[in-house]
Amino acid sequence: MSRRTVSWRWARGLVLLLLAVAMVAAAAIWLLNRPDAAEPSSKPLAITPALIERGAYLARAGNCMGCHTQRGGTAYAGGRPIPTPFGSVFGPNLTPDTQHGLGQWSADDFWNALHNGRSRDGRLLSPAFPYTNYSLVSRADADALYAYLRSLPAAPLANRPHELRFPYGSQPALAAWRALYFRPAVYQADTKQSAEWNRGAYLVQGLGHCNACHAPRNALGATAGQQDFSGGMLAALGWYAPSLHARSEASVAQWRPEDLRAWLKTGSSTSTQGSALGPMSEVILGSTQYLSQADLSAMALYLQSLPQQEAPHPPTRKPEPSAGAARAAGAQLYEQHCAACHGAQGQGVPGAYPALAGSRSVTMANPANLLRIIQRGGFAPATAGNPRPYGMPPFASVLNDTELAALASYLRSAWGNVAQGDSDIRPMDVLQLKSQRID
Repeated sequence: MSRRTVSWRWARGLVLLLLAVAMVAAAAIWLLNRPDAAEPSSKPLAITPALIERGAYLARAGNCMGCHTQRGGTAYAGGRPIPTPFGSVFGPNLTPDTQHGLGQWSADDFWNALHNGRSRDGRLLSPAFPYTNYSLVSRADADALYAYLRSLPAAPLANRPHELRFPYGSQPALAAWRALYFRPAVYQADTKQSAEWNRGAYLVQGLGHCNACHAPRNALGATAGQQDFSGGMLAALGWYAPSLHARSEASVAQWRPEDLRAWLKTGSSTSTQGSALGPMSEVILGSTQYLSQADLSAMALYLQSLPQQEAPHPPTRKPEPSAGAARAAGAQLYEQHCAACHGAQGQGVPGAYPALAGSRSVTMANPANLLRIIQRGGFAPATAGNPRPYGMPPFASVLNDTELAALASYLRSAWGNVAQGDSDIRPMDVLQLKSQRID
C-alpha cells in the first residue's frame, strides 16, 4: 500500500470524524434551544398561609432539605455535596435570597425546574437533581412547594459549582442525556387502581423519588424508569439500595401493612426486628416520619403491590482453601464481639438488637451493607416514635480487614443462613469499601 493511499484514508477518516462531531454538536444545539412542554400560569401565584403549610408538608415528602442543606448549615441554603460516579454535585440554595437563591424566580420558573429540568436562565440541570421523578409532580403541588420555599428566611450562601469530570457537566452532554432518557410527563392515575393506590404511586414515583436509589443505573447514570425498584448500588457511598421487587432483598409484599407503616414512621418495626440504617435512615429521619397516616398507608399499599421478581445473582466464585478456617475465626470473633447483643444463635432481642439469623441484610447477594455496618456501625434514626434507638458501634478500628471478612463470612453461613451469592467474603471486598467516602 502506497504512502499516498494511507494518507488519503487517514484524511478521509478525519473528515468523517469531524463531520460526525459537527452533527452531534448541531443536534445538541437544537436540543438546547428546543422548547420543552411547559405549563405556564396565567396569573401570579396567590401565596396564602394554607399554601405555605401544604408546601412545607410536600417538602418533607420529597426530603428536599436532605440534599439542599449542608452538615450544620442553614436549612435549604444548599452546599451539601452529592457524590456521583462522575464527580460531585452540590445542592443549590433554595431560600429566597435574591442573589444566590430563588428570590428572582417565579412560580413558572420553579415549575420548569421540577417538570423540565431547566434553570431560570434556561440552562439544563444535572439529572443528579431527580427531575426525572419530579416531572411527575402536579403543578398545584409545585406551586405549594414554591410558596413554602419563598416563605423561608433568605440565606446569602453562594452556590458551589459542581465538580464533574468533563464532559459530564457540559450543556451538550446534558442535552444528549435528556434526548436519550428524559420525557417530561405529569403523573397519570391508573384507572384500574384505587385512589389510595394512586396516591401511593404518586408519592413513591414522584416526590419521594424512591427509585433514585432503589434502581440500577447504566453507564451514563440513567434508570429504566420511575417504576423500576430492582436495586441499585450507591457506588459513591458504598451502600446498596436493595431491590423492592425481590423477597431475598427488600420486598415488603409479605409484611403486615401496619408493620410497614410503623417502619416508615419510626425507622424500626418490632415484629420484623428490622431497623433503617445508612441512607434510608436519613430518609425516615427527614421525610417519612412526618407524613400523615393516610399517605403512609397509601405508600405501603403501593409498595406491597410491586411485582415480585428475584434479583439476578452474580456468578459464584470458587471457594478459597482457607474459607473454612476463616469461618471458624469468624465464629470466635462473633462470640467475642457480637453475641452479647445479637444472641448466641443470632436471634437478637426484639425492639433492641436485630436478629441476624434469617436476616436479608446478612444474606443478600451484595454484601456491601453488611460490611458497611460492621465497619462503621449501624444507627437507626432518632424519630418521634422511636427517640432513643439502639445503635451499633463501628468495628473498623477494632478488627482488621481479614477479621472483618471472616466475621462477615461466618454470619452469612451460620444458623441456617444461606447467602444469595458467595457466602465467603474476602479481605479485598472489605478494602474496596474502605475507599468510599463518608458523608
